[in-house]
Amino acid sequence: MTSIRVFLVVVILASLTLFSFISALRGYQSSMQEADRLFDKQLLDTARLIANIHTEETSRNINHDSDIAFQVWQGDQLRARSSNAPDQPLSPRKAGFGYTNFNGFRWRTIAYADIASHNWVFAAERTDLRYTLAENIILKSIFPILMGLPIIGFLIWWIVSQGLRPLRKLADELAGKQPEDLSPVCLDTPKHELAKIITSTNDLLRRLESSLQREKQFASDAAHELRTPISTLKVQLYNLQQELTVPAGQLDELKATADRLTHIIEQILTLYRSSPDQYNATFVPLDLAALAQEVVASEYAGFDLKNQLVEFEGHSCMIRGDRFALVSLLQNLLSNAGKYTPHGGRIEVRVMPASAADIPATSSPSLAEVVLSVEDSGPGIPEALRQNVFERFYRVGGDRHPSGETGCGLGLAIVRRIADLHHARIELSVSRLHGGTAIRVYFPALMADTTDKQRGKKSEGLQPMGST
Repeated sequence: MTSIRVFLVVVILASLTLFSFISALRGYQSSMQEADRLFDKQLLDTARLIANIHTEETSRNINHDSDIAFQVWQGDQLRARSSNAPDQPLSPRKAGFGYTNFNGFRWRTIAYADIASHNWVFAAERTDLRYTLAENIILKSIFPILMGLPIIGFLIWWIVSQGLRPLRKLADELAGKQPEDLSPVCLDTPKHELAKIITSTNDLLRRLESSLQREKQFASDAAHELRTPISTLKVQLYNLQQELTVPAGQLDELKATADRLTHIIEQILTLYRSSPDQYNATFVPLDLAALAQEVVASEYAGFDLKNQLVEFEGHSCMIRGDRFALVSLLQNLLSNAGKYTPHGGRIEVRVMPASAADIPATSSPSLAEVVLSVEDSGPGIPEALRQNVFERFYRVGGDRHPSGETGCGLGLAIVRRIADLHHARIELSVSRLHGGTAIRVYFPALMADTTDKQRGKKSEGLQPMGST
């Protein structure tokens, strides 16, 4: 049972119901005993009344339509009886109450000796009728209690809800906080029980804010302290190459190591800055196709060095996003494709509405999505490892990747984090280009521009941006 309100209402109502049931059962038993006593007293009074009736006939059968049977015996002679009484004595001639069976019913009997007339009077009453009458009276008194249980349950629910209202306010206060809002929680006149929780929560928020401030300061210091010596190292390597005559290969390895350190530092800082609790995104309407084309053009020199053919197809697709983050996402996707596509390979970049894209049958794109697709003719990623590539510092094949390309395993982790910031989803599959990798990112479309998107300025098929 996950709800405190439901737990309290169920427990309290169950306890009241059990208590009411036990009380009703005890009341029923006591009432039945009291009813038996009253009915027995009434039966005794009836026997006394019959004894006072003067009977001159030796035997008389009295028509009697009531639920009470009686007999009047003088010695062994039956002087009078009711029409529903048998000819045999109803009970032994011993004063007191008892039970007997006749006429197909169970009867409560009494034997009464009239000393004045020397007669024995026997009276009997059907037990089923007396019990039915008693039960009807008792149940009518218990019925209001049973009918009141739903009303009591509603009152308990309302009272518990009012009691939990401060807790609900606290939950709403915490739920309404933005990721970067670590200010103390304030409630007007908090209850005594919640005051300790609020104090503990505010202490936790203060410690968390202090920790985040230290982390931010560390990231800033690390960026400065690490970039400066690496930049100095690159300058010294250049000067060393100019002054000394050493094998070029040795200096090239040192330069590659320095470049790799620079890349790792920049990727770590990008990953840190793109975390939801650190990144202050500025979301504005953007044409994703125009932005992608701009980034492809800026990164084209790297593709040109490997003689790779880059083809771009774009439809005007408006989304709401942060320009800086999306540029980083595109740069990492293109860098990843460029690294693992061989010399003379092919890379395709597409931006279009998901409904118009050539999506495999296994996908279920939404009509209100925009898809960014980057496909390459590289070696591809085995299906069993596709989820692992989004983990930090994970590389297929480790540092000894067959391509020989350096990397730190952070590129796709950054892509996923930026996609999460934009509430986008990522799919990894096999590319149509010679079995390479296809990465598709589905962004929520900007619905206000649906008409413009459908008209979109569609390019005439695939357009090579250039090749060498």
